Amino acid sequence: MIGYYIHHQGLGHLHRARCVARHAQTPITGMSCLPRPADWSGDWVRLAPDAGPGTAAADPTAHGRLHWVPRHHAGLRTRMADIAQWIEHAAPELLVCDVSVEVATLARLMGTPVVVAAMRGDRNDPGHRLAYDLADTLLAPWPALAAEPGWPAGWYDKTVHTGAFSRYDGRRRPARPESGGEVLLMLGAGGADVDEAEVRRAAEATPDWKWTVLGGACGWTEDPWPLLCRADVVVTHAGQNAVAECAAARAPAVVIPQSRPHGEQHATARALTAASLATVCDRWPEPSEWPALLARARQTGGERWDRWAPGDGAVLAARVIDTLATRYAPPGSSVAPPQEVASCVRQ
Repeated sequence: MIGYYIHHQGLGHLHRARCVARHAQTPITGMSCLPRPADWSGDWVRLAPDAGPGTAAADPTAHGRLHWVPRHHAGLRTRMADIAQWIEHAAPELLVCDVSVEVATLARLMGTPVVVAAMRGDRNDPGHRLAYDLADTLLAPWPALAAEPGWPAGWYDKTVHTGAFSRYDGRRRPARPESGGEVLLMLGAGGADVDEAEVRRAAEATPDWKWTVLGGACGWTEDPWPLLCRADVVVTHAGQNAVAECAAARAPAVVIPQSRPHGEQHATARALTAASLATVCDRWPEPSEWPALLARARQTGGERWDRWAPGDGAVLAARVIDTLATRYAPPGSSVAPPQEVASCVRQ
């Protein structure tokens, strides 16, 4: 049995978990305050929220050592108790954490091996160092050619770089139509740093392009795949899931990182720039800049995205956690003999 903790901010963590669970051979129990997805085949533990309007947050970081442990918070206490109770009764071989320093630490304190989904950006704060240090394996959903710089050697030694993956891996990509110029702007579900007036001015400055906007005040669609495949250029933030979906569609892209804790999206943007995979802007462009940006992105194209997202990242991640669950099975269990994680890694 594998436990899989899924953070509730945005949808990227959930999409990633669904991709991995779909390919895993070991039964997986999801744990999140998000509702159970319709396509989740295993068990699901619905956790209490640990934040909300009017939440009193006394010393939420435990004097700077953790990320979110406010004193006497009923939701936090309940969710951690539910996770601990599940670990006690299920006795999982492994817990995958995507992501929470506190959940990873709780599981390891209870003797459960932990796989932590790595995140880009500056993770040298005490909380992240604790989680990454205690993790048995770090799963990095980006390619080894774009490894995050500045990590301690011990983190690199236990990292499996799967490449980016998304719910669209393996889906047939229709031929991108020849059009007069279509832009798909994806603002995402985790918040946006751009307002409607800025989007309107960008569209007005590019009269030869037709703009379609997803996210923010413009609504969302559960399946943007047809729009991704039709667009001549996708304009998106630098969240891991958004970038992975652009890569799966091999869509030419303008990537504009948004402000996130630890500089996560700016770190992703730097990696994309270094690999020449997308046109990157550190801030929302001025109206006069848009015509040249869209032309440059279309000229760059999207075929190089296969270096970022080979298409089998979720399969590799599932193989890794299956292998680790076997390796960490308690003595005398009936599971198959362990296999080296190294044999799962793409050569």
